[in-house]
Amino acid sequence: MSYHDRWPRRVRAVRRLSQAALIPTVWTRGRVVPAYWWDGHPNFGDDLTPWLLPAYGVVPVHRMPQQAVLAGVGSVLEFLPPDFDGVIWGSGLMNDAARPLPKARVLAVRGPLTGERIGAPGDAAFGDPGLLVSRRMRRPVPRWDVGFVPHGHHRSHVGLAALAEATAGSRVVNVHQSARRTVREIAACRLIVTTSLHGLVTADAFGIPAVWTTLDPPLGGGDFKFRDYEAAVTPGRTRYAAWEDGMPIADLRRAAWSVDANTVADLGDGLERALGRLDEELPDLPRFPRVR
Repeated sequence: MSYHDRWPRRVRAVRRLSQAALIPTVWTRGRVVPAYWWDGHPNFGDDLTPWLLPAYGVVPVHRMPQQAVLAGVGSVLEFLPPDFDGVIWGSGLMNDAARPLPKARVLAVRGPLTGERIGAPGDAAFGDPGLLVSRRMRRPVPRWDVGFVPHGHHRSHVGLAALAEATAGSRVVNVHQSARRTVREIAACRLIVTTSLHGLVTADAFGIPAVWTTLDPPLGGGDFKFRDYEAAVTPGRTRYAAWEDGMPIADLRRAAWSVDANTVADLGDGLERALGRLDEELPDLPRFPRVR
């Protein structure tokens, strides 16, 4: 039975609702929201939507874009229909191209490049919701000196594997895990080297020095999502370092730095305030646990 089949999807939905039910906020003011996030395969960045939202009294139930009223974390905006009139919260585009969504109620987008290309209003908040993970989990005691966080497409990259093998005290983080487990592993590192955007975002949430790079095969959309995110969190600056097979870890250490904590806090506050407008934008949401 594959990850895409009906029963695995239903099991995931039940598990997510059960986990949400453990959060007191859900019972006092929880709302059930038909939401869209990428659920095509296990990936911690995509799992952030159902992991983060219940802490704010929002219980997302996965639906296809045409049935959703909220778009969540990730590069998902190209999947929305052009007449989408639901809420966008922290989502981004995959590609650097105009994608007008004139009817959408844009509470927040990943970065200003996405905002410009979808025609977001001037009061939309910026920031990837992954920046909120440090408000959901305390940072564990560091266990590893360097965490390598390859995108799923790069897990078998020979050069990256060789560098990780040669780096004392390293950890290769598998992004095809739950948000909770992957975030905990990243947070337990002292330095992050990543080709995964949410590896970078998670490092920033905890104030961990980080550097990102690109490998073959290229990701869909190239580096747009990184540039979009950094335009919000480090405007005018980048942690990008060009990859060369055989490069020493010292080169990547020199390119890594931690972002300004006040900027991260301000972006996180903006994302939370934006989410606070959800009842205003979607007043007819059913209360938890009235799930059909």
